[in-house]
Amino acid sequence: MPQMMPINWLLSFFFFIIVFLLFNILNYYIFNIKMNNKINFNKKMIKNLYWKW
Repeated sequence: MPQMMPINWLLSFFFFIIVFLLFNILNYYIFNIKMNNKINFNKKMIKNLYWKW
């Protein structure tokens, strides 16, 4: 494998998809942990937590 291999579009596309999915998964779980740490939160926040599902 050469040192400066040109990055083709397919490789960059897959890399972008993987990074995007990892970012979204981590963001979702960090948001969940922050919401679950609060003891007193009302039902509206629970409904807003799952807006994407």
